[in-house]
Amino acid sequence: MSPKRRHYILSRLSEADAAFLNSCWGIFAHDHQRPPDAAASGRDWTTWLLIGGRGAGKTRAGAEWVRAQALGLAPYARAPVGQIALIGESAHDVREVMIEGVSGLLAVHHRAERPQWTPTRRRLEWPNGAVAQAFSADDPESLRGPQFAAAWADELAKWRYGEAAFDMLQFGLRLGERPRQVITTTPRPTALLKRLIADPATVVTRAPTRANAFHLSPAFLKAVVGRYAGTRLGRQELDGEIIEDRPDALWSRALIEARRVAVAPALSRIVVAVDPPASSRRTADACGIVAAGLAPDGALYVIADDTASGLTPAAWAERAVALWRRVEADALVAEVNQGGDMVKSVIAHVDDSVPVIAVRATRGKYLRAAGGRAVRAGPRPPCRLVRRLGRRDVRLRPRRAVVGPLARPARCAGVGDHGADHGTARRAAGAGTVIPPR
Repeated sequence: MSPKRRHYILSRLSEADAAFLNSCWGIFAHDHQRPPDAAASGRDWTTWLLIGGRGAGKTRAGAEWVRAQALGLAPYARAPVGQIALIGESAHDVREVMIEGVSGLLAVHHRAERPQWTPTRRRLEWPNGAVAQAFSADDPESLRGPQFAAAWADELAKWRYGEAAFDMLQFGLRLGERPRQVITTTPRPTALLKRLIADPATVVTRAPTRANAFHLSPAFLKAVVGRYAGTRLGRQELDGEIIEDRPDALWSRALIEARRVAVAPALSRIVVAVDPPASSRRTADACGIVAAGLAPDGALYVIADDTASGLTPAAWAERAVALWRRVEADALVAEVNQGGDMVKSVIAHVDDSVPVIAVRATRGKYLRAAGGRAVRAGPRPPCRLVRRLGRRDVRLRPRRAVVGPLARPARCAGVGDHGADHGTARRAAGAGTVIPPR
């Protein structure tokens, strides 16, 4: 049926008929909005990962899947599920998009079967007794304790604490014969998303924005799609592609992923570097906390990355000192551009025995990183590149380490080599990735 003919028929339905048809999801769902029957191995899947562009119908698919689980609707469920988790980037997103949104859970139910939403308890309850609880990925610890038979996670690729929140959810998916979860997200090249795609228990469906064009505003299609189609941003946000590298990236993802080691050698000197943010607000930069060590051959290894967001000065100081103790570091190097002498005072308040070396950056972080990249392109001194699994990409050269997300090279932190070498061999803690000299 052509879109014009479909619109003609739908526009002539009564309000009651339109509401009934809206609840008949199986009639008009796109193929990408239907969960596959089995994983590629032929076995039952645990995770359905729906990756799509903006407006591709991800939210509607997630809401309809949860509705089917709660009501026991075939072919998506064998029986009603009693306990369901709803996790969004924030509590606001769960309520405004997943529950009360245009394509949210309240909208996809026929009036007679619609669940009761209690915002103060963050709880949806169906007439048959099924219950869904709302959680924010910003608070992973809130998932500690509750247990579920099904879960819907929305926009996982942009969760600030994605690893921690996802891990807590997995511990809670322990009810019923076959616990399952659906994840709806616009893609980003995160380690968590890549692991899920590679997991044999995951089934993946993909869809670009244009797959759902009939339900989108013509003005949106003309202005936004017309403007961004074919661009790097458009490929990610409209086509639902995972874009690995920025055109201006100093280090490619392929270069990083190709150079790994499981264990660093004995290290002659270890330092912990701290780059404090200006504030602890949600929109503030993360506090960079990284441990790096110098090997006898002059190569640097990053052995730990405890970078975190939203920390108060006392919290990041405690975290940095704890890492200094854990890796038995020789010194703690702190950038004092944000805070000056206060940075040393805050660390001393936690443990005044920690040797703190204050450094002040005089150039932008991107320029400092570019300097390291230029050295890599020229003569090749002994150098290593280390990446902590599941967290951040780390670029190194002798006497300098640069740490930051690959996609945002401007948010790097410099670590200098200061003080005398004590010559004490250290055992690196944790795994990493190394670029050997070529």
